[in-house]
Amino acid sequence: MLEVHDLRSGYGEVQVLRGISLDVDSGEIVTVLGANGVGKTTLNNTLSGLIHPTSGSIRFDGASLVGTPPSAVVAAGLIHVPEGRKIFPNMSVRDNLELGSYRRAKARRSANLERAFAIFPRLRDRSRQLAGTLSGGEQQMLAIGRGLMAEPRLLILDEPSLGLSPLLVEEMFQLITRIASDGLAVMLVEQNVVQSLDIAHRAYVIENGMITIAGAAADLKSDRRLMETYLGL
Repeated sequence: MLEVHDLRSGYGEVQVLRGISLDVDSGEIVTVLGANGVGKTTLNNTLSGLIHPTSGSIRFDGASLVGTPPSAVVAAGLIHVPEGRKIFPNMSVRDNLELGSYRRAKARRSANLERAFAIFPRLRDRSRQLAGTLSGGEQQMLAIGRGLMAEPRLLILDEPSLGLSPLLVEEMFQLITRIASDGLAVMLVEQNVVQSLDIAHRAYVIENGMITIAGAAADLKSDRRLMETYLGL
C-alpha cells in the first residue's frame, strides 16, 4: 500500500531524513520507533505532503505522492493524525469531528460520525462541549476520531500516547488495536517501545534520520540493540 524508498527530506539546507525506506501493507499495524529529534515527525510531514522531499520516492497504491499537495494526499486516503492533537479548542467536539470529512467522505458524514461515537463513546457524551475543555486523553480520542471521519485507507498516528497517564496509554493502545481490527492499515509513530511492539506486526527504528533496525515486531522485542538503546538493558 505505502512504499517509501531512499527518502531524503528536511528543512532548507538541513537534511533530517537520510535515506529512509519502509513499507506498510493493507491491514497491517507498522510501528516506527525513535527518540525525540530523530526525524519521525519530518517523515510524517513528508508523507503527508507538508514537506517536499529532496530525493527518493513515495508511492501509495502504486501512485507517486512526491510533489502532491496535502489535500490530494488526504483525498487518496492517507490520513495523518499529528502529534499534539491539533484540535480546534473553541469549536465543539462534533464540529471538530465533522471537519475531518471536509475533503473526503463528506457524503457519508453522518454514518461516519456514528462510527466515531461508537468507537469513542465519551465523545458522544461530550459532543456539544468545547474541544478545549476535554481531558488530554479525550482530546487524543477526538483527534483520532476526526481522522477516521475521512475513511482513511492508511492512518498515520504521530505519538498518540504522548502526555497521557499510564492508564490512558493502555486504553489508547487498546483502541488502536480495535480500529485496526477492521482491516485499516495503521502506521504508528511512537516513542513507547514496549506497547507499540505488543500491537504491531512489523517495526522500524529510526536513528539520526536513518532506519537502523527493522523486522517483525515479535522479533524486535528480543533484539539486544533495541533493548540497549531504548530500554537501557
